[in-house]
Amino acid sequence: MRASHTDRERAIDVLKAGFSEGRLRQEEYEARLTRASNAETYGELHALLADLPQGPVPMPAPAPVQYVQPQPPVARTFLPAPMPKTNGSAIGALVCGILTPMYGLTAIPAVILGHKAKAEIRRTGEEGTGLATAGLVLGWLAIGVAVLVILIAVAAS
Repeated sequence: MRASHTDRERAIDVLKAGFSEGRLRQEEYEARLTRASNAETYGELHALLADLPQGPVPMPAPAPVQYVQPQPPVARTFLPAPMPKTNGSAIGALVCGILTPMYGLTAIPAVILGHKAKAEIRRTGEEGTGLATAGLVLGWLAIGVAVLVILIAVAAS
């Protein structure tokens, strides 16, 4: 039976795929390409393509997915309890309180952040009560010393 132009194009596509996959060397590809372009029957085309796969390789069907009941989580018997988060305002209050002797102006933010942290800790249950208290003490202590120095300066003048 005579081959049509479409049949020759399909054979050329199969040869191109075989060459790009490394199944044919350059010389063999060019020779088969010339013979495919000049082929007049299906037999000639079939002889050129007999040793090449002619289309996508069939893939096995995927296995059916089965629903699996989720298992209950393992009891946390030997694992440590998760640590609660430390309040950021409490950390800020302590840092500002520690920096007060060097800069002086950080006493006011230490007091503000300390009171804010105490309120947040009561509301959320976070950690950091000691940090907030230390920031408050250092802040109020620095403010008290500053007020005392101002009063002594006013009394002396």
